[in-house]
Amino acid sequence: MTTETDREHDDGARDGSAPIRVMLVDDQVLLRTGFRMVLAAQPDMEVVAEAGDGAEALDVLRTTTVDVILMDVRMPRMDGVQATRLVCQEGQGGPGSPSVLILTTFDLDEYAFSGLKAGASGFLLKDVPPDELLAAIRSVHSGDAVVAPTTTRRLLDRFAAILPATGAVSHPGLGLLTGREREVLLLVAQGLSNGEIAASLFVSEATVKTHVGRILAKLRLRDRVQAVVLAYETGLVRARGGA
Repeated sequence: MTTETDREHDDGARDGSAPIRVMLVDDQVLLRTGFRMVLAAQPDMEVVAEAGDGAEALDVLRTTTVDVILMDVRMPRMDGVQATRLVCQEGQGGPGSPSVLILTTFDLDEYAFSGLKAGASGFLLKDVPPDELLAAIRSVHSGDAVVAPTTTRRLLDRFAAILPATGAVSHPGLGLLTGREREVLLLVAQGLSNGEIAASLFVSEATVKTHVGRILAKLRLRDRVQAVVLAYETGLVRARGGA
């Protein structure tokens, strides 16, 4: 059955817009082959590069423009978490820098946690169904996060023991936030949706969306998931502790 979303993707391919440039990073050739076959069938996606480990991925990125990286975590030489950290540091998380999707075996493991802290926009299980994989790639490319803030909070709560002490990490951008923006950031960090935040503050969802956009711009963050991580690291939100 063709959905409205499917028609939108097809229309996007026909109107001449550039396809999403994807890079596959995994030491398992068979896995890369499987992902490449799925992506090759999409008119709005193109696999422009592959790498067998994080170090090779960084080398390739120096000469290849990539929009979204599918990054495995357990690889020789340089793992996916370290590679993600370096990719996000070099790009400073700003417009034009690749978005990273971490590939994990378990959805609430330390690798997923570390990947999000390193700057990834989300994570996927390695056995993710093709339609979920494609939706995730399109989501992060459009600036959205794949992992819901509520899931991110569960991850951070679970690994509270290895988070920095409250106030140990500072961020200069926090001083640029207005009182309302800071209030919205706290609600985002608690896992609330735009609709829930709007109801809580008695404003429209459009107003909340505007506030969130300004928060991400001032803090130089790509998405809401990174905003949740920052709120924990700076002590704005306290982890509830063990899982």
